[in-house]
Amino acid sequence: MRLHNLQPRPGAKHRRKRLGQGESSGRGKTSGRGGKGQSARSGSSIRPGFEGGQMPLIRRLPKRGFNNAMHTVRYAPVNVSDLNTFEDGAQIDGAALRKAGLANGTLKRIKILGKGDLKKKLTILVDACSASARAKIEKLGGTCEIVVPKEPKSDKA
Repeated sequence: MRLHNLQPRPGAKHRRKRLGQGESSGRGKTSGRGGKGQSARSGSSIRPGFEGGQMPLIRRLPKRGFNNAMHTVRYAPVNVSDLNTFEDGAQIDGAALRKAGLANGTLKRIKILGKGDLKKKLTILVDACSASARAKIEKLGGTCEIVVPKEPKSDKA
């Protein structure tokens, strides 16, 4: 098998339907566009959701409530058990977690969660830490410090 021998499977490719080839073809006369009207005209296209001037469904439905999703603070989760990959007595920050592949993705803030067991004494500097994770870290003599991101200074002073 070589690149020049590749072919689509039989039945995978279809000829395009040729329109207007006489009435016996099944696609003659109006060529599948029906009778008269907006959709029968050349160059005609109606946007999705258009209902011929009737109030569209999306505008008929009531809009209720408030969506707070735009204003939530999202964190990349890292479990306590994942921190066992670091050496005993290490100081861990966001950059170290990302380098180790524990906090990947587009989320900028990192939160330590209490799932699993920790076996090493660590100093952790992250954006957030759950109460159970903090207890497990401090039980072994480590610390969990919260790093507050710097807010940009406003011009109104």
